Amino acid sequence: MYKVGDKVVYPHHGAGTVVKREKREVLGEKREYLTIKILHNDMTVNVPADNAERVGLRKVIDEEAVKKVVKYLTSGGTEMPKNWNRRFKHNRDKMKTGDIYELAEVVRNLALRDGEKGLSTGEKQMYVKAKKILASELMYAKTMSEDEALEWLEETLTEGAKPKLTPAEKKAAAAESKKTAAAAKATAAKPAAKPAAAAKKAPAKTTTTTARKTATAKKPAAKATAR
Repeated sequence: MYKVGDKVVYPHHGAGTVVKREKREVLGEKREYLTIKILHNDMTVNVPADNAERVGLRKVIDEEAVKKVVKYLTSGGTEMPKNWNRRFKHNRDKMKTGDIYELAEVVRNLALRDGEKGLSTGEKQMYVKAKKILASELMYAKTMSEDEALEWLEETLTEGAKPKLTPAEKKAAAAESKKTAAAAKATAAKPAAKPAAAAKKAPAKTTTTTARKTATAKKPAAKATAR
């Protein structure tokens, strides 16, 4: 059973939060309803609690499932009907299932087609909608804002297996980078001390040698003066 605060996905509309659970009387029958607030399209959906599974309501995927979604988004496209009407219906039916992997496949196929042959006006609208629905779930799954989720999705589609890091992942990577830099600096500082010590001794040797040469040069001059 779903409770207030749960992150859920409503087929063909996207992910949202259960904001209310209450009993209502409709046509003389009392039933419990879930009120779901879907952020990306500012929509509120009411679903009978006892009918939630039947309409395809489900909980948002976890981080492990996100990895599988990335594989769908970055793999090669699958064959679609060549006829525009059939292709449009084919993709629309996939989106209606509420299955995130079917949705990821639609997004990937439309992205590939857009890059190769371009999309019709209807397919462009579908592509935009499919990305928003997918991002609405990734937003909760990866704990990002709506804009960050869309940006992450766009970069994943563009860069293939190198998706954009989330803010939390960026922070962790930056911390790791600082540790590596500090360790490298500490290691480089140790051998630097020896050449410095050697450099201090070198001038002393040179001064002693110069003094000896000067003393040697003065002796013959003294003998010549005595004669």
